Amino acid sequence: MKRFAEKKLLRWLGASSRKPLVIRGARQVGKSTLVRQFAQNNELNLFEVNLERHPALLSVFKTNDPGRIIQELEYLCGRGSIRTGKDLIFLDEIQAVPEALQSLRYFFEEYPHIPLVAAGSLLEFTLAKHSFSMPVGRIQYLFLYPMSFEEVLEAMSQDDLLALLRTHQIGDTFPGTAHTRLLELQRKFFLTGGMPEAVQRYIESGEDFSLVTDVHASITETYKDDFAKYSRRSALQMIHRIYEYVPRGIGEKFKYFRVSPDSPARDVRTALELLVKAQLIVKAYHTDGAGLPLGATINERIFKPYFLDCGLVNYMCGVTRMSLEELQTVSFINKGKIAEQFIAQHLCSMGRASGFKSLTYWLREGRGANAEVDFLIQLDQSIVPVEVKAGKSGSLKSLLQFVSQKKCTRAVRFDLNPPSLQHISHGLAQAGATVQVECDLLSLPLYLVEQLPRLFRQIK
Repeated sequence: MKRFAEKKLLRWLGASSRKPLVIRGARQVGKSTLVRQFAQNNELNLFEVNLERHPALLSVFKTNDPGRIIQELEYLCGRGSIRTGKDLIFLDEIQAVPEALQSLRYFFEEYPHIPLVAAGSLLEFTLAKHSFSMPVGRIQYLFLYPMSFEEVLEAMSQDDLLALLRTHQIGDTFPGTAHTRLLELQRKFFLTGGMPEAVQRYIESGEDFSLVTDVHASITETYKDDFAKYSRRSALQMIHRIYEYVPRGIGEKFKYFRVSPDSPARDVRTALELLVKAQLIVKAYHTDGAGLPLGATINERIFKPYFLDCGLVNYMCGVTRMSLEELQTVSFINKGKIAEQFIAQHLCSMGRASGFKSLTYWLREGRGANAEVDFLIQLDQSIVPVEVKAGKSGSLKSLLQFVSQKKCTRAVRFDLNPPSLQHISHGLAQAGATVQVECDLLSLPLYLVEQLPRLFRQIK
């Protein structure tokens, strides 16, 4: 299955000042497959070594001698010499031999003409147990997430729908039949998610959700096994508690006592941060949205958690082994949370491509005056409030309150309606008076999230 990240790898390969590349992401998001497909598609000679299977290489990497390391890899792979830019070294599961991370700086300094890619999961779990730091400035990162909705459409050969999403313009009539098909595929995506093995099993089985459930079960248990390998025993129980709690607490302000009422907040915080660094959990921090950059005014004590993938969320919440017929009629009790999760995981992967590291949202708390905007994002030089609705209707009160306070001229709503642009003029009650609030509201179906930057720029 094709991954859009291949384009980033191609740019990296052709860069004049290329550095060793470290692909980061949770286990089973497709890091190894991405590198193999990239090597094959670009006719590169792949020298792949899984360091979990070859821990004896530890002593070799400790030398920090790239010439000797290359020689050892040549004989291990048995595929000839590693000498040119058409050879690609791939160090998989690099967290198993942390010293290999440190050696990357010497590859950059002494063998810059040889492309080198490393991939690892739970790197921070490993680094927390070692005293050395990453070779900052001498390596490059690529963050890989589960497959996006558009990547899944391409894997399912939904070429006509994919072309429509990428070419639709504001003001165009969106075909109703296409909208219906896309809503159905979006609903299926909520269950399958974007973990590559789950998507592949779903497609190859002729849409058998029971097989997808088996994949999700395997993945969630694999993560638990990883925790035991890479965390201290004293923290393991707390990590498991948070891991089980977050899928149920998506989109809710995180409160430490809800995870473990009898444990110190610092213990919960420490375990949570490990899962965040491992990219299984992402935080959306509260920011006042007063100006750019959004990260300058975040309050790290106030945040909402989201999980890696909506398919895993549904599985961990007990939505399993559903037939196609049941899928058409079931009403998810957590559909609002799943809609937020869907948008969050796409905004997160899209944001990594443009440089920001965390999601943000806006919260106002007060007696009788609570308000919350699901996400705040930066598009070009604008702060944009984003509301997510699981249905075709819903209140915009919080969104309009933010627009009024921050003098925004444009806002975004995701829901189940066809795309539209409308000018909002609304009288909002504030401090005993009525304030007229006006803005342009771009309303998009959830499945158009990946086209948001392009469509937003069309608002005049």
